[in-house]
Amino acid sequence: MKKVVITGIGAVTSVGYNAHDYWEGLLAGKCGMKTISRISLDGHDTTVAAEVGEDFEAEAGKYWKKRHLNATTTTTRMGLASAGEAIADCGIDTETYDGKKVGVIYGVIDNSYEDSELDKPLNITLKKMPNELPALVSIKYGFTGPAFNVSTACASSAYAMALGKQFIESGLCDMVVTGGISGLVTHLVISGFNQLLAMSVNPDPNTAARPFTKNRDGFIMGEGGGTVILESEESAKARGAKIYCELAGAAMCGEAFNLTAPKTDGIGMAESMRLALDNAGLSPDSVDYINAHGTSTGLNDLYETKAIKDVFGARAYDIPVSSVKASIGHTLGAGGALEAIVCIKAIETGIVPPTIHYDEADPELDLNYVPNKPQEHRVDVAISNSFGFGGHNATLVLRRYEG
Repeated sequence: MKKVVITGIGAVTSVGYNAHDYWEGLLAGKCGMKTISRISLDGHDTTVAAEVGEDFEAEAGKYWKKRHLNATTTTTRMGLASAGEAIADCGIDTETYDGKKVGVIYGVIDNSYEDSELDKPLNITLKKMPNELPALVSIKYGFTGPAFNVSTACASSAYAMALGKQFIESGLCDMVVTGGISGLVTHLVISGFNQLLAMSVNPDPNTAARPFTKNRDGFIMGEGGGTVILESEESAKARGAKIYCELAGAAMCGEAFNLTAPKTDGIGMAESMRLALDNAGLSPDSVDYINAHGTSTGLNDLYETKAIKDVFGARAYDIPVSSVKASIGHTLGAGGALEAIVCIKAIETGIVPPTIHYDEADPELDLNYVPNKPQEHRVDVAISNSFGFGGHNATLVLRRYEG
């Protein structure tokens, strides 16, 4: 079976508008949360979000013409900026590379044509197209392989990466541009999650999202875009590309349980991790770091901890487990890709990013959640969990590349 490697990354988040600044922001313990400015707070219980500042537009402008950007929503432009960065990072020569062998797959729940976007009533049909992001990427770069978007709630971009891996292994593609976007700081979305009692109502940006702590009270919405370039080992070596690491395994599975609640005691979460490790041909003993879904909700953090103990046994206490959602919020459709980038950088640097805002410990949650400060730790194998509403679960396994 073809080995799938990662040759490019790009990111737009509330703590950094490119992959380098994103990573440095995480290690510095930067918090991207603030009082919401994108919409009026009248009638909303949640008043905090991890919004991406308007100055990220300069990053998009490095790679895209104004006529393309004007036909998109702010959310789509975050994806375009991350795509441009990742494609440049991978060093592909689009004039000579066979575009028929390049796919484009993005996790897109909603490209957010509402609220403030409605003040610019131009290109309405284009802005409302959920598939506009993969379409524009394929058009600009001449990639004529499969191009589409995936919508599986918070697991959308992890599903996109898992599908991209399968496309390369099957020989359908030699390269897949994959990732996700999120920009759902909107009236309807904030109201909806408040109705479900899923979001924090803490007005303090520095304590609103506290994954794995005793006083956690829900997640905080995050915005961003992430892109990861997947490529066959043969293709990457043939063109002398830098290889970050290998996407060694991936799992996509459904819990068939509940639209909003995870399966009792994390049974479905554990199954996702086991399937991904089986797909990679690795045992639980090989894992050095877990990038947790870690939403800061009562059930997710408890059940994910139970699932980790179920899969890894006594060794669970030796594995650093952190959630970057405390820094960048819950980026929903972008989360799988942005958090895979965390694993890529942890493998590259030997540093595990912290779970910031970690204060009072929950006696039921007793793993090493990397509280508040990064930890030096050699990472050869990392896993990243994405668990979405509807029971859409995904786990990615990333492994140090040994050429």
